[in-house]
Amino acid sequence: MFIDKARIYVEAGNGGDGMSSFRREKFVEKGGPNGGNGGRGGNVILRADNSLNTLIDFRYKRKFIAKRGDNGGVSNMTGHRGEDVIIKVPLGTVVRDDETNIMIADLTEDGQEFVAAKGGRGGKGNACYATSTKRAPTFAEKGEPGTKGWLRLELKLLADVGLVGYPSVGKSSIISRVSAAKPEIAAYHFTTLTPVLGVVRLSEEQSFVLADIPGLIEGAAEGVGLGHDFLRHIERTKVLLHVVDVSGCEGRDPIEDFEKINHELEAYSARLARRKQLVVANKMDLPDSADNFVILKEYVEEKGYEIMPVSAATGEGLQELMWKAYEMARQYVAEPEEEIGVVEEGDPDSFEIIRGAEDADFEVKGKNIERLVAMTNFDNSEALYRFQLIWKRLKIEEALLEAGIQEGQTVRILDMVFNYQKSKWADRE
Repeated sequence: MFIDKARIYVEAGNGGDGMSSFRREKFVEKGGPNGGNGGRGGNVILRADNSLNTLIDFRYKRKFIAKRGDNGGVSNMTGHRGEDVIIKVPLGTVVRDDETNIMIADLTEDGQEFVAAKGGRGGKGNACYATSTKRAPTFAEKGEPGTKGWLRLELKLLADVGLVGYPSVGKSSIISRVSAAKPEIAAYHFTTLTPVLGVVRLSEEQSFVLADIPGLIEGAAEGVGLGHDFLRHIERTKVLLHVVDVSGCEGRDPIEDFEKINHELEAYSARLARRKQLVVANKMDLPDSADNFVILKEYVEEKGYEIMPVSAATGEGLQELMWKAYEMARQYVAEPEEEIGVVEEGDPDSFEIIRGAEDADFEVKGKNIERLVAMTNFDNSEALYRFQLIWKRLKIEEALLEAGIQEGQTVRILDMVFNYQKSKWADRE
């Protein structure tokens, strides 16, 4: 089964906790702190693999969670790093942030990697906090939480040449004739429901990848039918072979079909509309095809397109068509694609005060304050004092007072809820 879209949850490992310990040896008085740092948490990494061609694996597994780092040890021993989680994806996979829809990675080369979730750093052991004035700190940091969130994966086929056109114009018959691909072929519309890739070998050294894109219909650019799903797969192609049923045996007008498909391409993407295009007049073996071809040829050449007559049923003209497509693909000059974006995080010291939270009177949200809460051991008085100093530096209490907080009201930061008591430095009189 061909699956070209998926939504997954990634969560990196938390860093290991730092150790609070002191050197204890016979005849060594006041050995000093020797608590080691925690190990970094494991990353979640997406890796492009050319042996894959679908995102079907994500239909059965959607959550990927890396291991946390080990805690630090005595004698300044750093904890082991958490094991990374490697997720293999097909070449051509685009990664988007689920919340903002920003493209954050485009994996097009075998072995290319993207860190989808970064492991948290290990907490510092108490040895890191020893100074000339404070020689015996008793506190250590907890590990930093790893990043996490939902991502959307979209597969765009990596093909040199794409076959486009209305359903039942003979695209599947063409690819089955010129490559080893074996798409389903029948005398009814929408036989092909998923893209099919085939390798066209013209000689030992000359070949290209041909994609049979399922038939487009009017309104595809607005998502009618499976329009967006199909159109996405021809965005990377270098050349489009626009297949037209020149026989008109089903009562269709070849010129009208040609114009409607081009309209859908332009409505979906201006870049796609500028792609090199070769018109393929198929079913030349049927009655009336020769007369219709003369009319169609005159029309498309006035529009600036080349046209070639073929018959997928007899194979006539297909070899010449493939050589022409190969030469056009070689002359392709790539246009700039969608740029990889960055999800803006803003000032890490900034924060937001939310009044009337679900289980507290006030909630404080912000990157650094949340990180500080997660990494502080509130059972240790020295760690609590350090937290209060940073709390003061960030001016969170001033913001809470401006928001109208009163003593005894509750404040939540992450999963911690505490009762507010005005500190000695908060008096603004």
